[in-house]
Amino acid sequence: MEFYDITDDVKVSPGEYLLHEPSSAIVLCGAFRPSEDKIRVLGSAGMFEDIIKNFKKIKVDRKSPRDRPLGRCKGCARGRM
Repeated sequence: MEFYDITDDVKVSPGEYLLHEPSSAIVLCGAFRPSEDKIRVLGSAGMFEDIIKNFKKIKVDRKSPRDRPLGRCKGCARGRM
């Protein structure tokens, strides 16, 4: 996984996963408030708020291969026999 800093030109959306560096935990963004220099997140210990510089965005590669190919259950194919 790759991480990058959250700057003025990088937006964070609620529902996005972030890395909280002090706790080394992946957390879910709940509110992004750049005017207050705060991000409210949901982590394993519940909701908490911290300053923006303690978080990093997670770089997601959309071209990565899937873990397993999608298939069908073949249930409909059995009924045709």
